[in-house]
Amino acid sequence: MTTTSQKSNTLVPIMIIAGLFFIFGFVTWINGALIPFMKTINDLSDAQSYLVASASYISFVVMALPSSYIIEKVGYKKGMSLGLAIMAIGALVFIPAAEARTYWIFLTGIFIQGLGMTILQTASNPYITILGPMESAAKRIAIMGIANKTAGALGSFIFGAILLSGIDEIKERLLQVSADEKITLLNEMADSVVMPYITMAIVLFILAILITKAPLPHVEAEEIEETEVEGGVITKKKSIFQFPHLWLGVLALFVYVGVEVIAGDTIISYGLSLGMPGEEAKSFTLMTLMAMVGTYALGVFLIPKYISQNTALKVSAVLGIVFGIGIIATTGFTSVLFVAALGIANALVWPAIWPLALNGLGKFTKTASALLVMAISGGAIIPPLYGVLVDSNKLNLISEGVDKATATAEAATTGYWILFPCYAIILYYALHGHKVGLKK
Repeated sequence: MTTTSQKSNTLVPIMIIAGLFFIFGFVTWINGALIPFMKTINDLSDAQSYLVASASYISFVVMALPSSYIIEKVGYKKGMSLGLAIMAIGALVFIPAAEARTYWIFLTGIFIQGLGMTILQTASNPYITILGPMESAAKRIAIMGIANKTAGALGSFIFGAILLSGIDEIKERLLQVSADEKITLLNEMADSVVMPYITMAIVLFILAILITKAPLPHVEAEEIEETEVEGGVITKKKSIFQFPHLWLGVLALFVYVGVEVIAGDTIISYGLSLGMPGEEAKSFTLMTLMAMVGTYALGVFLIPKYISQNTALKVSAVLGIVFGIGIIATTGFTSVLFVAALGIANALVWPAIWPLALNGLGKFTKTASALLVMAISGGAIIPPLYGVLVDSNKLNLISEGVDKATATAEAATTGYWILFPCYAIILYYALHGHKVGLKK
C-alpha cells in the first residue's frame, strides 16, 4: 500500500522522468524535418530518405535486450545516465557527417542516438510504471506522453525552421547551377546541422551527469509466481512463450509505432509532394504531435474513470481506419489534415497496450518489457515500406504518361494504404488478442 508521504515523494521523480521523456521526444521527432533535408542534400529517393527513421528505430531491436541486462546490472538511474551520454555521442557524429556530406555517416549518428534512446526507454518506461500504484500507471504513462510529444512538437518546429527554411529556393537553384556550384550549395546546406547538434550534445552530456545526482528512489517490480492449470493440476509457468497475449501485444505495438512514425515523419514530405511550399509544410509535424498531446490530456481525464483503457484502444484503432480513408479520399491540405489527425488515433495506443500486454506476467515482466521496447523497431520497418510504395507507384504512373508532379502527389497519397492492415491488427488486439491465453 502506498502512503500519503510516499505519494508526495513520487512527485519529483515523476517530474525528472517526464524530463527524460521530453528529451527523447525532442530527439525522435526531429526526423520529420531531417527526412526532406537529407533527401535534398544527398539526392535520395523516397525509400532511401526514410532510412532516417530506420536508423533510429532499428536500434531498438539491437539494443533492447542488452539494455535490459545493463539496467539489471547498474540500476535504473545509471542506465538513464548512460543512455543520455550515448545520445550525446551520436549527436557529435553529425559534425563529420556534415563535413563529408555522406549519408551513411548521418545514419550512423542517428543509429548511435537510437542506441542511447533504447537504454533510456528500457529504463524509464518500467520505472515510471512501478514508481506508484499499478492502478494509476496508465495516467503516469499518459503524462509522460504529453511531455514526449510536446517536446516532439517543439523539436520538429525548431529543426524545421533551421533545416527547411528556404528549401524550395535551394531546390530551384540546384536545377540551374553548374556541378561545382551545386556541390557548394549542398555543402553549405549540410553545414546548417553542425551548431544545433553541437548544442544538443553539450546539453545531453550535462544531463547525463546531473541525472546521477537526481533524487530518484530505488524501485523494483513485485515478483509474482505465475501459474496455469494443466489437467486439473496447478503448475508454474516456465517460459515467456507461454503468454500469447504478450506476443500479440508486441505485434500490435510494432505496427502502432510504425503508423505513429508515418503520421509524424511523412507529413512534411507529403505536403511538399502535394506542391505546398516548404515554409508551410515545415510545421506539419507540429500539427500531428499537438493532436497527440491534446488526446493524451483527454486520456488522463477520461481513463479509467469514464472509459477503460481497452475501450480507448478500440476507439483509437477505428479512428485510425477512418482517418486513413480520409487521407486517401481527399486532396490537398484536407488530406494533410487527416494525416495530422492520426495523432488523435495514435495517442492512447501506447499507454493502453503496455498494461494489457504485461497483464499476468509476474516474474517475466522485465523480459516482457524488453520485448515491448523491441517492438518500437516498427518505426524502422513500416515508414520505409511507405517510401517503397510511393517510389513504385510514382514510377508506374510516370510510365503511363502521367506528369511527374501529378504522379508524385498521387503516389504519396496512395502510399497511405499501408495504414489499414496496421490499424486492423491493433483493433484485433483490442477486441480479442489481449485475452488470448489468459484465465477466463
